[in-house]
Amino acid sequence: MQSGGTAQSSPLSAFARRIAPYVPVAVATSAVAIYAIRHVLTRCGHPAVPLDDAFIHFQYARRLAGGHFFSYVEGEGYSSGATSLLWPTLLAPFYLLGLHDLAIIWGAWALGFLALGALAVETYRLSLPLAGRAASVGAGAMVLCFGGYVWCAASGMEVVPLAWILAFAVRQCVEWGESPEEDRTPRRHRLLLGTSLAAPLLRPEGMLASFVILATLASFPGARAAGSPPAAVWRRRIPALLALVGPLVVPLLNVALTGHAASSTTMVKWLPGNPYYGHGLTLVAAVEENARILFDTLLDGKEWSAVYIPSGAKPYAIAALLAIPVTGGLRGRLFRAGLVLLLALSILVPCTYLTFLWNRLRYLWPFAFAWFIGLACLGSCAGELLASIRPQLRVVGAVVSFAFAGALASHLDWTVDDLAGSASAIDRQQVALGRWADAALPADARIGVNDTGAIGYLSNRRTFDVVGLTTPGEARYWVAGAGSRFEHYERLWRASPEHLPTHFIVYRHWMACDAVLGDALHDETVIDQTILGGTTMTAFAARYDLLGSGDAPSVSPGAKLIDELDVADLESESAHDYDIGLTRETDDQALSYELGDRLIADGARVHRPADRFIVRNGRRGAAFVIARMMADAPTAVEVRAGSAVIGVLHILPGEWSEHRFDLPADLPDERVALSLQAFDGGRFGSAHYWLYEK
Repeated sequence: MQSGGTAQSSPLSAFARRIAPYVPVAVATSAVAIYAIRHVLTRCGHPAVPLDDAFIHFQYARRLAGGHFFSYVEGEGYSSGATSLLWPTLLAPFYLLGLHDLAIIWGAWALGFLALGALAVETYRLSLPLAGRAASVGAGAMVLCFGGYVWCAASGMEVVPLAWILAFAVRQCVEWGESPEEDRTPRRHRLLLGTSLAAPLLRPEGMLASFVILATLASFPGARAAGSPPAAVWRRRIPALLALVGPLVVPLLNVALTGHAASSTTMVKWLPGNPYYGHGLTLVAAVEENARILFDTLLDGKEWSAVYIPSGAKPYAIAALLAIPVTGGLRGRLFRAGLVLLLALSILVPCTYLTFLWNRLRYLWPFAFAWFIGLACLGSCAGELLASIRPQLRVVGAVVSFAFAGALASHLDWTVDDLAGSASAIDRQQVALGRWADAALPADARIGVNDTGAIGYLSNRRTFDVVGLTTPGEARYWVAGAGSRFEHYERLWRASPEHLPTHFIVYRHWMACDAVLGDALHDETVIDQTILGGTTMTAFAARYDLLGSGDAPSVSPGAKLIDELDVADLESESAHDYDIGLTRETDDQALSYELGDRLIADGARVHRPADRFIVRNGRRGAAFVIARMMADAPTAVEVRAGSAVIGVLHILPGEWSEHRFDLPADLPDERVALSLQAFDGGRFGSAHYWLYEK
């Protein structure tokens, strides 16, 4: 009887022994989760999240649950706006199980805090051979005490799961490389390749894990089959290339379903793809400035990071970075130290984002755990140094590591208060407007939005994402500026007006396109917040009566139109090789003004020292150009056709006006290169050029 009872209880005992080491982490993580979630529920009265972007994932999850593959809007096809294919896929089963509406947030919270506990474990495991057991427990504690991770775990976003999969991938790579060849089994090989596939599907930054796995498998081939010759080692390196499958999935999917590899999110948020910042020295300067802010401000616990990081943290952060290779060298773990250092330095990757400081720095935090390992290594170095004087002082390493965790924990009250306040702000603005649209707008309404998450998810109406994250084809116009959006809407109005919104729910200053905003129908104002894009978001009826109002000069020239450049119209600019020059999106404006007895709305580029473009003369003979221009001060503009000066325009300040200049009759080329250059550092604005024959 006794032996039978022992036999029956042994599997349970084995399971208990297996999970026992994780119980403290599970208890600590649960306590942190309860602490954070309780604050949100107390403030909002129901589940809520602090970022509107979380609702984008919820909408994709709902659509997946309904059998639609990453379609954001009912009746429309694939949208490349999902920054993660895996996160909505993980959320979709919660929707199928009945967690609809805001209840799906419970599912996102469960996954987010599960990932937080798992990240603490992986951080400990990565740190252990470098910093020792006690200091590494401190590194895991830093994860649980770091407000950035707690905030993001409760945000409904994939930030903490991404951090976990990066840590897991690096640990698997390290243990593969540190193992004897015979221990590099096919099962472990498959685990690495599976991780290399999943990581970039969780977020684009997960490609880093894929490339680390590729390099690891290529450097440390798997176990050689019995009896195979030594030369077969090269053949054993070839399967490492399978680690590239993960990074290729999303681009190939985008090419197949949208015709271009880049996602709409990449077009909107990545500096190298931006028409104003993404080239040459301008790109270098923008990235350098972001890196300077990272090291001088954010890592020092100032301004945007003050809610998470104690002030004056920069010296410790730099010392932590240096301590990683030092401990790696001292303990003979240089490969491990090198990969951890690579992950820590990967915090520079978001410095290439235009949205570097948005959303409580959520783009930075996936890499923070590697810095916590560095802090544990710094404590270990201090302990070892003091132990050389007195062995009992080695305990200082653990004390220092836990002191860093305590310093991070000292900001948790502030962090959780900000979490609850931000969730409340989203709840009172975007969520409230989504509810209003569901109750007040016609069922066939199409809503133009600049925050597409909660309104898209809760309104049960089709949306038109003016930013372009979830509406295909709109991203390039948002990035270009308000004038280009207005011109784009003119083209849609002529070609397929049914695609235009019937209503807009936007921040008016973000939209910056009053010509398409009609009567204000409803608004939500939230003052006590710092997370929203504006204090007031307003619902408008759409109006399109001013579209096309600037298509012709104010006075008919009585001549045949040969060619036309509509400035700020991206297609027209491309057709005329228009040089946007060193300008910014804020100089691309949608303007309404009176010209003569006409009210005109037109896209324009302002504050320009020069315009350069080509026109197609189309015939040999005399022609003239009418230019619609303005200036803030009296400005003289020299006009050249090719290298020949053909006139000077004098633009008076204040109002838009139209100016005529003649082209010589003997221009030999049908493609005429025109340039207009302001004298003496002047600036002008341009909206339209028309070429007529005499």
